[in-house]
Amino acid sequence: MQYPAEIPGVSNAEFIRRALNARRPEGDRVPAREFLQELYEKMDFLAMKAEMAQRYLNQGFSGGKKKRNEILQMLMIKPKFAILDEIDSGLDIDALKVASKGVNDLRGPDFGALMITHYQRLLDYVVPDKVHVMMGGRVAGWRAGPGPAPGKGRLHQAARRAGPGH
Repeated sequence: MQYPAEIPGVSNAEFIRRALNARRPEGDRVPAREFLQELYEKMDFLAMKAEMAQRYLNQGFSGGKKKRNEILQMLMIKPKFAILDEIDSGLDIDALKVASKGVNDLRGPDFGALMITHYQRLLDYVVPDKVHVMMGGRVAGWRAGPGPAPGKGRLHQAARRAGPGH
């Protein structure tokens, strides 16, 4: 989500724990001690202060803190698939590295993501399996495996010359 909602009255820890419990069978709740231990480990991994766990969800957070909080939620909830819409937007280089570290930590056979970005710099830290470049509402090119995004260089120039709809 580009602009995560602020939810006064619901702490980050409470939100994440309820989300985790909602995915489990009735009566099989995440033990509090186990939950808090993992939460604080993930927060430390993302260089988040422990006090962030008790702050209300996204309330008064800077853009960088909101992004870290979204990554924390992903690390804790462990979705099978995530849509990361401009996760790099508005981040300085240090915050971008932390967000990328969180995304990279989720990589594996049980997780997939669609990352939407306008900038190459995200791809310097998160190496995708496939990259698709869209121009004029159409896929202008793609590549599989590591390497520069196909929007760099000849493909990007050819797509611009062809114009929309080609």
